[in-house]
Amino acid sequence: MKAFTNILRLAASGGRIEGNDAGRLAETPDLKALCVASSARRDAVFGPVQTYSRKVFIPLTRLCRDVCHYCTFAAPPKRGVSAYLSPDEILAVARAGEAAGCREALFTLGDKPELRYAAARDGLRAFGHVTTLSYLAEAASLVLRETSLLPHLNSGIMSSADFVALRPVAVSMGLMLESGSIRLLEKGGPHFGSPDKDPTARIETLRLAGMAAVPMTTGLLIGIGETRADRITDLLAIRALHEEHGHIQEVIIQNFRAKRDTRMANAPEPALEEHLWTIAVARLILPPDVSVQAPPNLRPGALSSLIAAGVDDWGGISPVTPDYINPEAPWPHLDQLAKETAAGSRLLTERLAIGPAFARDAERWLDAGLVTRIRRLVDATGLPRADEWLPGISGEIPVYPELPAIPPRDETRRILRHARDGMALSEVDMVHLFNARGGDEAAVIAAADALRREVSGADVSYVVTRNVNYTNICAYHCGFCAFSKGRTDENLRGKPYLLDTVEISRRAAEAWARGATEICLQGGIHPAYTGQTYLDILRAVRLAAPGLHIHAFSPLEIYQGAMTLGLGVGTFLAELKMAGLASLPGTAAEILDAPVRAIICPDKVSVEEWLDVMRTAHGLGLRTTATIMFGHVDGPANWVRHLHHIRDLQTETGGFMEFVPLPFVAQEAPLYRKGRTRSGPTYRESVLMHAVARLVLHPLITNIQTSWVKMGVAGAQACLNAGANDLGGTLMNESITRAAGATHGQEMPPQRMQTLIQAIGRIPRPRTTLYGDASAKRVATSFAAAPLE
Repeated sequence: MKAFTNILRLAASGGRIEGNDAGRLAETPDLKALCVASSARRDAVFGPVQTYSRKVFIPLTRLCRDVCHYCTFAAPPKRGVSAYLSPDEILAVARAGEAAGCREALFTLGDKPELRYAAARDGLRAFGHVTTLSYLAEAASLVLRETSLLPHLNSGIMSSADFVALRPVAVSMGLMLESGSIRLLEKGGPHFGSPDKDPTARIETLRLAGMAAVPMTTGLLIGIGETRADRITDLLAIRALHEEHGHIQEVIIQNFRAKRDTRMANAPEPALEEHLWTIAVARLILPPDVSVQAPPNLRPGALSSLIAAGVDDWGGISPVTPDYINPEAPWPHLDQLAKETAAGSRLLTERLAIGPAFARDAERWLDAGLVTRIRRLVDATGLPRADEWLPGISGEIPVYPELPAIPPRDETRRILRHARDGMALSEVDMVHLFNARGGDEAAVIAAADALRREVSGADVSYVVTRNVNYTNICAYHCGFCAFSKGRTDENLRGKPYLLDTVEISRRAAEAWARGATEICLQGGIHPAYTGQTYLDILRAVRLAAPGLHIHAFSPLEIYQGAMTLGLGVGTFLAELKMAGLASLPGTAAEILDAPVRAIICPDKVSVEEWLDVMRTAHGLGLRTTATIMFGHVDGPANWVRHLHHIRDLQTETGGFMEFVPLPFVAQEAPLYRKGRTRSGPTYRESVLMHAVARLVLHPLITNIQTSWVKMGVAGAQACLNAGANDLGGTLMNESITRAAGATHGQEMPPQRMQTLIQAIGRIPRPRTTLYGDASAKRVATSFAAAPLE
C-alpha cells in the first residue's frame, strides 16, 4: 500500500511513472485515491478549463474494408446510393456547421474501401480519384477554401507519403489505437477480419505522424476484450511516441457501447468504475501536457464522475450532425454540458481542432499555408478568440453568454492574498494569474480593483498633454510598427514627414495655450538625427513654453543620441536634463524578453540596454514610465519576465511613476500583414493585463494607466474597474497608434475625460506628469481651450 501511495504522490506532482510501477496500477484497490491523484495532475497543467470543439461531422464514405464486430458506421455498398459524398454535399454540411458557429470539420471515413469494393473504385473514378485518401485531400481543401472551418481528418492507416499529401489541408488528424492486444485479431475477436486494426500498423501510423509533425488524436476503446494490463501497455506505448515526437495532443478513453445489428450486440459494456479507472490511469501514465478526453454523450448522467477521474476535454460536440460512430447517443446540449461541467468545478471552454499548445507553436506543427490562419484565430494561450474585439478599433466591449458560476480555486486565493500583502510573486504564480478564467478571472479582477481602491481611492487621474511625434522617418525596422517609414516610403497611412523646430515650438506654445501641463516628444530614429538634434528640440520647446513639463525621448532615442555624440548614456542624459528634459516615457520596451525582441524588433535596444537607460535616468533624478506592448507573438511566460524586470528595477531605484499596458494594434503592422503575429490581444487579455500588473507591481508602482486610444472608452472604463487608476493624456495629437490602424480619435478633451470617469462613479483628478494636482488655473485653461489649428 505504501508503494501505491508513493506512486500516486509522484504522479500527482507531475512525475513520470516507470513501466514497472505503472503495471501495479492494474491492481489498485483504491479508485478514489487514484482519481484524486489524477485530478491533481490535470489541474496543475490545465487549471479549471474543460475544453471541447464545436464541430460538424462529414462522413466522406461509410464503406470500409474492415469488419469490426462492434461498428455500425461502416456499411456495404447500396444500389442507388453514392459511395462518397459529392463536393456539393460536403460543402452543404460544412456551411450548415459554419452557420451554427462550428470551427471544426471532422472528416470520417472507412479504411481503404477501394481495396474491397468495386463500388468504391467506381465512386472515386467519378470524382477523378484512385484512392479514398486522394479524394479526402480534395474534400478537405475544398472546405478550407470555401468556409472558415478547420479540417480534422480521421484517415485510418497511412504512409509517410499520405501524411505529406494531407498535412497541407488539415490542422490535425486522428487514429484511435483502440487496443494493442493481438488477441483481438484472432477468430472470434472483435477485430478478426480487420487488417487495419493490426496494432503494429496503427502504432506505426502514429509514429509516422510524429515524424511528419502532425498533431494527432488517439485513444483506447475499452471493454472490447482487452485487460487492464493491456491498457497500461497501450498507454505506455502512446507515451513513448509522444516523448519521442511531442505530437499526441489528446488521448480519448472511450467506453464500448453495444449496438444492435452487430456481432457484439449482446456483449457486456464496461462498468463506470472501469471507465473511471482507465481515465485516471491514463492521466497518471501519460505526459502531463497530453489531454485526456472522454466523450460526454457516451456517459450521460456521469459527467461529474468523469471529471473527478481526471478528464480535461469533452472532444467534438456538434449542433448540426449526429455522432455517426455512436448514432444511438445524442450530443448533449452545450448549455447543459456547461452546467454539468461547472458542477465539477470546471469551466467549459471552446478549443480548435488543433490543441492550444500546438496552435501556439504553429510554425512547427502546421503546413506553412495554415499558420497565419491559426495565428489570427487564437489568443496567447492557443485557444480561439472568444469575440471580435480588436484594440484600437472596437468601441463596444464584448458581451459574453451567461456561464455557470465557478468559485476561484484555493491556489488563486493564495496568490491573491500574497499580492495584496505586497509579496513578490513567483513566475509560476504570475502565469497562473494570466491564465485565469471563469471564477479565477473574476477573483483576479476584483482583487486588483480592491487594491486600486485601497491605494488610490475613487480618484481617476489624467494629464492634459500634447503628443508631438516629430518624424515618422526611422532607420529601424521594427516589425510591429506601422508608424515609421523610410525616406521615400508611402503606404496606406500617409507619407514620410519631418517637423522642424519651428513647428515643434509652435505646437508647444499652442499646447500651453490650451491648458497643457506636459508635452510628450517622441519620433522615429531619423538617419540624420544625432544627440544634438534632441538637445535642440528641448531648447526650442523650453523657449516656446517654459511652463511645460517635457516628457521626452524613448530609451532607444537616448541610446542612439548618446552613441552619435560619443557620450555615455549617463553623460548624455545629464545634458538633456540641463536642456529641459524632465521625465522619460517608458516606450521601446515592447516585451522585455530577448526571444520575442528577436522577432519583433531585432535591431532595437536589447533588454539590458533598455533597463540600463532607465536605471541611469533614475539615478539622475529623472522619473520615467514603464510600458508593455503585448498581444503579437508573445504570451504569459513573456509577460511575466517583463513584469519581473520592471519590478526588480523599481525595487532597486524607485524611479517608475506608472505602468502602462499597451495592447498591440495589429491591422497595419508589417509583421501582422505578413501573417506573423496574432490579431492583437483579446479583450480578456487586455483587461487582465491591467489587473495582473496592479497585483504584481504592488506596492512598488502605485499608478496603473489605461490607454483610451487602445482600449476605447468602454474598454478604458472596464480597465479602471480592474486595477487601473489613471486615464493617461488628452494627447491633442495621436500619430503612432493611428498609423497602426486605430480609430479611437486623436484627442480626448478634458470635458470628455471627466464624463468618462464620472460615468463609472469615480472622481476625475487633473494631474501633472509626476502625479501632483494640476493647478486650478491650468485646469480652467484646459476647459476653455479653443480647437486645435
